[in-house]
Amino acid sequence: MPRNTPPAVPQNAANWAAFSAAEPGLAQTVEARFGAFTHHVLATLRRDGSPRTTGLEVRFVGGELWLGMMPDSLKALDLRRDPRFALQANPGPGTGMGGGDVRISGRAIEVDDPAVKAAYGEEVEPPEPFHLFRTVLTEVVRTYVEDETYLVVQVWKPGEPVRTLRRT
Repeated sequence: MPRNTPPAVPQNAANWAAFSAAEPGLAQTVEARFGAFTHHVLATLRRDGSPRTTGLEVRFVGGELWLGMMPDSLKALDLRRDPRFALQANPGPGTGMGGGDVRISGRAIEVDDPAVKAAYGEEVEPPEPFHLFRTVLTEVVRTYVEDETYLVVQVWKPGEPVRTLRRT
């Protein structure tokens, strides 16, 4: 079976700092949702194209959203082969999702630069060795209930204002 060429990073992608500058309120809410719990759910693509979901810790450091992983973990190998990912914040216990449901899609770019990994390690102190991926965002989505009446969906894509949809 021929190996698929991973999709290139799209031109309409942004790092965390660019998203935060474009939509500071939404970025603060998203970061708070991820900060509420340690473990979240990462979706990657297996070699055969089927989805793989795994737990993951994420960090927001220096204007970037970072994904750190154990050496040769399946999710790291998936991202090396195809950098597309989706990340969902842990919804927490029970049915209440304070801050709503938050999802981020994009591409993960592995960082091999020892200086960058060392700087990240000073901030986060990950177990050594580790894979480190810098993310570029292609979409950020927040879904929540407003006034116990409306399902509200906020969608941000690079270069576009936030679209807000309300459904009853």
